[in-house]
Amino acid sequence: MVERTVLAGARVVLPTGVVAGGHVTVEDGRIAGCGVQDPPGARDGQRTLDLTGHWIVPGFVDVHVHGGGGASFSAGSAEEALTAIRTHRAHGTTTMVASTVTGDLDDLARQAAVLSELTEQGDLAGIHFEGPFISPHRCGAHQPELLRDPDPADVRKLVDAARGAARMMTLAPELPGGLDSVRLLADLGVIAAVGHTDSTYEATLDAVEAGATVATHLFNAMPSLLHRAPGPIAALLEDDRVTVELINDGTHLHPAVLELAFARAGADRVAFITDAMGAAGMNDGMYPLGPMSVEVKDGVARIADGPTAGSIAGSTLTLDTAFKRAVTVDRLPVEDAVRALSANPARLLGVGDRVGSLEPGKDADLVVLDASYDLVGVMRKGEWVVSPEAR
Repeated sequence: MVERTVLAGARVVLPTGVVAGGHVTVEDGRIAGCGVQDPPGARDGQRTLDLTGHWIVPGFVDVHVHGGGGASFSAGSAEEALTAIRTHRAHGTTTMVASTVTGDLDDLARQAAVLSELTEQGDLAGIHFEGPFISPHRCGAHQPELLRDPDPADVRKLVDAARGAARMMTLAPELPGGLDSVRLLADLGVIAAVGHTDSTYEATLDAVEAGATVATHLFNAMPSLLHRAPGPIAALLEDDRVTVELINDGTHLHPAVLELAFARAGADRVAFITDAMGAAGMNDGMYPLGPMSVEVKDGVARIADGPTAGSIAGSTLTLDTAFKRAVTVDRLPVEDAVRALSANPARLLGVGDRVGSLEPGKDADLVVLDASYDLVGVMRKGEWVVSPEAR
């Protein structure tokens, strides 16, 4: 007997638009059907859940997250990593890439070994190395004394340590070895991301031509957009080959800046990320971020001491909050929010054939929201992580 679940009566966000009073039918962990047409007739093993008044959107995809639930991917512990994964899953992120922070190369290699196993198990979609190949002038919440130039041999060492799980690496292309490292990453099939950079407009264009395809948290940790020195922001916004990450938490970006990014890049080139550290899903307090201490006050994380004290240290954001803010504060169409939270990052990672949209044959990864866009349900591969019936 094939068990079938029919989620009926909701507003379903499909690649073609919003279907009112639609359904999503799930069988064997995959989407068997969705849309406005009536679902297949009832049969043994079928269960129908009435979600009238709710939204069904694809599961969220986060390509840049450092931790959550009091745990960090940089701890080098599978147990901590799974805590972070479970925390974000409960907030709708059904696919995620684990981001590291700057550290000693050997320590990063050891972290990659742990995270690669979780990737092989299907708990993660890969690893994102953020640092140590970044600018000391734009290091943000990265320990300055651990930074280094992007020597291609060192870049290759980290990629090899990930055993096929490396998906992205953020670097400053203006540093010695930067462009050669971008070319190497492109050749290896790893996304080269421009971030934590002091690059000029011209040098950033060179990086894109060399193969860089992502702007790491655009606007943050890079020179501001100036009328005679447009810097990396203009270069990254203007090139259709670049996906721009945005942290939509109300702290990292003013709504007008987010609107500017959407207007210039277009809804198909924006990926909302959390850049969350271990405090995501937790209360205010002190938390580790790699080798540094972070104080979270009123939900904002900042480095507690040292030469970068006071710098914003990632976020405490979860993607359900980013979604709600996008449609209620930023006034984005729901379809554009879905692109930024699901379809675009899934395509960036090369997993758009399995996740990122509600279509027959894809994994049954979805999020149920109430009429106020608050999360009430999360399904991953056909299993409820958060059941709407429990709310």
